[in-house]
Amino acid sequence: MDSTTQTPVKKNPKKANLLDHHSIKSLLDESVTEIVTSKGYPEDVRLSNIRLLIGSIIIAIALVAQFYKKEFPANRDFLIGCIGSFNSTGLVVSSKLPRFSDMYTLTVESADPKSISARPKVEFTKSVTKWFAKDGVLVEGLFWKDVEALVNDYAKEHKKSK
Repeated sequence: MDSTTQTPVKKNPKKANLLDHHSIKSLLDESVTEIVTSKGYPEDVRLSNIRLLIGSIIIAIALVAQFYKKEFPANRDFLIGCIGSFNSTGLVVSSKLPRFSDMYTLTVESADPKSISARPKVEFTKSVTKWFAKDGVLVEGLFWKDVEALVNDYAKEHKKSK
């Protein structure tokens, strides 16, 4: 085994209720986060924090607008001036597991698709039955290989474009 391939550390097996769609998706998503961060991609929580901050600001603006002395047309410039947008660059990993389906889709793409450095997205769709034993234990080695291969495919696309 070469030094670039990492495998999960042996610990308590991850187990999901195979009859619960949310349990399966949650377990797979947590594992994806571990795998992607182990590949050297840091988890960026700034966007979540910024969304919380923007939400708080919007609530404050709504309160000020509600009790502002002027009616809407007069305070329009004030409201427009208070609202902004933030951009982030990096890697976006998203997943889908439709209800009543066993097909899990994992997508890796650029966080800023309009950027000149954006790369084509890569994805796979596979049945979750490939990664779980009958008792609900996640076979991490198999899942790890599939996710790692997807991240490597994205990195290859990234290097090809340069």
